[in-house]
Amino acid sequence: MNTLLDLQGLVYRRPAGRPGESPSFSLTVPRFRLDAGERIAIAGPSGSGKSSFLDLVALLRAPAEVQGFALAGIDVAPLWSAAQLDARVRLRARHVGYVLQTGGLLPYLSVLENVLLSQRLLGQLDAAWVDQLLDTLGIAALRRRLPDALSLGERQRVAIARALAHRPALVLADEPSASLDADNAERVFALLVSLCTQNSTGLILVSHDRELSRRHGLLEVECQPNAHGAVIAR
Repeated sequence: MNTLLDLQGLVYRRPAGRPGESPSFSLTVPRFRLDAGERIAIAGPSGSGKSSFLDLVALLRAPAEVQGFALAGIDVAPLWSAAQLDARVRLRARHVGYVLQTGGLLPYLSVLENVLLSQRLLGQLDAAWVDQLLDTLGIAALRRRLPDALSLGERQRVAIARALAHRPALVLADEPSASLDADNAERVFALLVSLCTQNSTGLILVSHDRELSRRHGLLEVECQPNAHGAVIAR
């Protein structure tokens, strides 16, 4: 099995600023490995660093310490200097699809244009795959609408389609079913699992719905709080 993600000795120190957070909060990842096609659900209490972990894997936050960080066979550890920003952006754009809690859609682009964005940036247009995603997620009829004309759940499904449009090697999803009803939550999880199975895509998601994650065969990994913050290890 090909190793998709391999983290060793990673420490992230989160600045204070949110209510109830300690100024010395740190997230420690002694070791975390994900093989191609594996699917993992990160579970744990609110504020324990689960979303920060996804941001670290997505190369959006810089670790304070790291002994090893490999993504899709590329050594990321040397890329944290400001001079390497473009290299990190290219690596994320090609290999990672990220579903944010807020959706993160561009308000001036239609549903279809938002979903096509990652393909266009890579110069890899695949209209048939986009149509399949929109149909599967039940948003095909919304393709010409702007995000402001969508419900919260519709925006979340568009964000999921956008994250999957370029067939990334790794999909990260932060509470992808939080704004969805039960039927659409099942549909989204089934799509994510199907992608893992068919394309050997790796999946790491954060979800408070443990039953939904277990029902779709995700391996649960705990974000364990401690005196200084939290630990995630696998």
